[in-house]
Amino acid sequence: MNVGDILHFKPPEVKRDLEGDGEEGTAATGGMPAAKVRKKLQEIERSRKELPFEQLTDQEKLKMLQAAESELPMANILGDEVEQVAAVDIASMKRTIQSFQKKVNRNQEARIKFPDNPEKFMQTELDLHDEIVEMRAIATQPEIYPLLLSSETGALKTILTLINHENTDVSVAVIELLQELSDVDTLNESAEGAHLLVEELNELRVVSVLVQNMDRLDEVNNKEEAQAVFNSLGVVENILEFKPDLSFDVSSSQNLLPWIIKRLKMKSGGDISVKSYASEILAILLQNSDDVKRQLGECEGIDTLLQQLSQFKRRDPNSSEDSEFMENTFDGLCSALLCSPPNPNRQYFLEGEGLQLMNLLLREKKRSRFGALKVLNYALTGREGADNCLKWVDILGLRTIFPLFMRPPSITKGCGYTTEQCEEHILSIIYWLMRNIPSVSISSAAPAVTSSDEPSAVAPTQQPVQQRVRLMNKWVERDMEKVDRLMELHFKYAQRVNNCDRKIDRQRRELAEAGEEVDEDVEEEFYLLRLDSGLFTLQLIDCIILQASTYHKKVSEKVHTSLRLRGHNKDTVRDVIREYASRLGDERGEEEREEEQKKLLELVDAF
Repeated sequence: MNVGDILHFKPPEVKRDLEGDGEEGTAATGGMPAAKVRKKLQEIERSRKELPFEQLTDQEKLKMLQAAESELPMANILGDEVEQVAAVDIASMKRTIQSFQKKVNRNQEARIKFPDNPEKFMQTELDLHDEIVEMRAIATQPEIYPLLLSSETGALKTILTLINHENTDVSVAVIELLQELSDVDTLNESAEGAHLLVEELNELRVVSVLVQNMDRLDEVNNKEEAQAVFNSLGVVENILEFKPDLSFDVSSSQNLLPWIIKRLKMKSGGDISVKSYASEILAILLQNSDDVKRQLGECEGIDTLLQQLSQFKRRDPNSSEDSEFMENTFDGLCSALLCSPPNPNRQYFLEGEGLQLMNLLLREKKRSRFGALKVLNYALTGREGADNCLKWVDILGLRTIFPLFMRPPSITKGCGYTTEQCEEHILSIIYWLMRNIPSVSISSAAPAVTSSDEPSAVAPTQQPVQQRVRLMNKWVERDMEKVDRLMELHFKYAQRVNNCDRKIDRQRRELAEAGEEVDEDVEEEFYLLRLDSGLFTLQLIDCIILQASTYHKKVSEKVHTSLRLRGHNKDTVRDVIREYASRLGDERGEEEREEEQKKLLELVDAF
């Protein structure tokens, strides 16, 4: 073997594909570790449970028995019973860790001694690679993680130093080892070991090390290194799933967020699975921390997300990974828009022409229109959405949203949305347009000039807001067809809530017969059940009815007529809004909550 062959040598390991469907790589040396044997036995058992052994073909039975005899020599298969292999004990694991440390030291010494002669250190590198593969046995024994983390062995610190090893094959193997060690299913088997591992990984700034390493890996041209990037993100997800409160730390001080934004901006090359996974990690970070949401805006992340969504204006996702990427990006944008004050992301969204993009997505009638509805709803919600509401009318967004109000988008297979969800988003958009766009604006008149050349004070004048005029006129155009649709939705969701109320009444009677008390917690559960059944959407509908009826007398007459024809009266609407006003959440702040309650009750009295 010449030097060139050595430099291009790849260890005899079978890699998993990016979806995780491939086989585990096996050690090139000797027999299979006991932990790995146990894992294989469990896989065979699971396959038997999925399909009874009697129903397998003779060929399938033969293959299973051959696999058990050749790969699992220490297993005794007797009928359907498989003997459990003894777990890896602490003594054997100590020997494995000591062997691993020795091979790390030998490799380092050889590289220092012969830096320009790969033939002298390549064998130590191959031995080290095989030892790393053997270390995966620890991943099946989380209860012995303290041994891995102890200062006596120093094994975890050594593992992390190998992430940036000069030979990327070693780095790839180490990252796969970390991914298996931090697997959530494994961590859940031992709370103590899991807590110690995650704490130690955070102390050693593992995410920062992984980010630094991902920058040097060639994801475009090397499939194994692309897999390593994918597994690196897997380690991050495992840590965040076990300890979400680390989100801001790994995002900011460990530089994960800048790397994700840079990865999303990559215009060509790279694996779509890695890009999709990066967008998923971003969505998790944003969901867990308001600080990350603000940091995203400061890093021009809102513009990046909008740029990524713009590619779906005229095309649907072309693969499952592409579809997942699109949904993750929509979810991340929604999370960024919903942030506790101060929230500059609404303004970044407005300045980045996010409303114009959502308008285009809704008009193109692609799969992206469902996510666009959700994002638009989040952009207009609350007092912080007032500027976006005015802008939406200015860009002729009413011509987009009201046709969808009359006829919600058709639900396509696999879109992940229902007609009721679309109706809820549309009604919420219309509600906040009516709520956030004022009836009149105050403008100061030009001061008059007196003979003494002193300006005299002139009372400010009230002017109608043109955006609100255009919005409210929608209810009377075309013979008030939109009011008919509004009442149709009112009766639809009122019926759903009534059905839910009857079920709750039966549950109350059953609890009373059983001698159980209906306390505040049970009442809260009942109310949440009613909200899920359509009460929240009904509240939006009736708020719109009250505002439209107050603005136009013709609308009020139309609403009362519709109620009478169905055997209802105005109290049907009033009662819904009174209940809604009484249950406004405290998250608004006491002053804002009282102000909102006052406005709602004024609308009820005027109806």
